[in-house]
Amino acid sequence: MPKTALYNMEGAAIGEVELSEEIFAAPINVGAMHLVVRSILANKRQGTQSALTRSEVRGGGRKIYRQKGTGNARHHGNRAPQFTHGGVVFAPKPRDYVINVPKKVRRLAFRSALSSKLNAGEIIIVDKLELAEAKTKLMVKVLKNFDLSKNTLLVLPGRDETIIRAASNIEKVDTTYVNTLNVYDILKAGKIILTKDALAGVEEVYA
Repeated sequence: MPKTALYNMEGAAIGEVELSEEIFAAPINVGAMHLVVRSILANKRQGTQSALTRSEVRGGGRKIYRQKGTGNARHHGNRAPQFTHGGVVFAPKPRDYVINVPKKVRRLAFRSALSSKLNAGEIIIVDKLELAEAKTKLMVKVLKNFDLSKNTLLVLPGRDETIIRAASNIEKVDTTYVNTLNVYDILKAGKIILTKDALAGVEEVYA
């Protein structure tokens, strides 16, 4: 069973914590992670883009000049794609970009992402994250204890307004919860800080 250091808010190691082997020592499946990330990004697209084809654009019902004798190309109307204010060739239309991924593949990708982050030494477990006030300077002080230079993801067991408000103005710091954590957020983050309660929640759901 894999183990990692347990830290307090001052950045000092206070012990070790055992991690679930199913989640943090899983085989890393790059293909599954790639598919799930594609799915997450595609599902964020609204798919509302639209343009008019030459049959939908207004005007152009009259032939612009006679067929022969002008020396010009043969045109029927002035709403063909090559004309200004003409229709669009292969115009985009509203569509659904959703990519459905089986539940087993999503779980495999989640475990692969966490295992790869642990192998890279980019997961930090803290006993708790508590602030007396929702002050940015207090959160900055806590984060400085861990010498973070990359994008940081704070994973909380549930919604904590104090932590969220204190971290919201800090550049390269994002917050999420156990029930909203996903593969894209994990892979995008440089460092991941999990509270002990959040770790228990992740293991309870995915182990």
